[in-house]
Amino acid sequence: MPDALNPEDLDAEQRAALEELLFRLADDEYVHGERLIEWQIYAPTLESDLALANVAQDEFGHARLWYDLLEELGHTEAELIWERPADEFRHATLVELPFAEGDWADVVLRSYLYDAAERLRLDALVDTSYAPLSDRVGKVLSEERYHLENAQSWLDRLAEGDSRDRVQDALDRLFPHALSLFVEPEYEDAIVDNGFRTMSTADLRIEWLETVIPYLESLGLDVPEPDEVERPSARGRDGTHTDHWDELAAEFRRTYDELEAPEPARIGGERV
Repeated sequence: MPDALNPEDLDAEQRAALEELLFRLADDEYVHGERLIEWQIYAPTLESDLALANVAQDEFGHARLWYDLLEELGHTEAELIWERPADEFRHATLVELPFAEGDWADVVLRSYLYDAAERLRLDALVDTSYAPLSDRVGKVLSEERYHLENAQSWLDRLAEGDSRDRVQDALDRLFPHALSLFVEPEYEDAIVDNGFRTMSTADLRIEWLETVIPYLESLGLDVPEPDEVERPSARGRDGTHTDHWDELAAEFRRTYDELEAPEPARIGGERV
């Protein structure tokens, strides 16, 4: 494995590869958190409402950690979030889609698909060669494991009852967008060769499919054939997004734009 690297050790290609990796991590978590907060106070039980609020807060905190690493590479928070053009965000389309109105099955199924991928992605960062990233992965991974357990617990319950058809509808709608989590980065070879991530994107996709398909089928759900689904025209990772993204981006930046705030409040609170 390559020697441990710090910001001052990076050449231009290494920096570009690392930034691509970090932008995907940060943007996924931030946008996922933005969507989840739309369901606060609307979850079916007080317990699930509190759990979802905690998950959303965790996601913002994780985004904060990854954006901090980008700030250490010379970016500012304003240009990373509040002033970055919407088409420069690199999150997967899965996390930007609005939830089907009043459909808890959408929230649960989407969370499962995302959290299963996130756990694998973080596992592949545990032995990263980039020291500042290595320092943060353990904390994030422990919280993401809870997110996955919570999503699976609810998915088990919904698939056993009268909600199975709604879960199936959500799966049919969301599965093609979940595949956008695994669009290969431009700097994929450099990310792997430099040890920033210890698994390729292609291998992560295979492991994710080998995880989620048997589990979902065990619940009596029909999983679309991955190589036969019609891919959305928007890929997310390449800056192309669904029509819903501009509206969401404008919404979370409205206060900043209206106040012309020179120093916006930090997302996720203080540095960790």
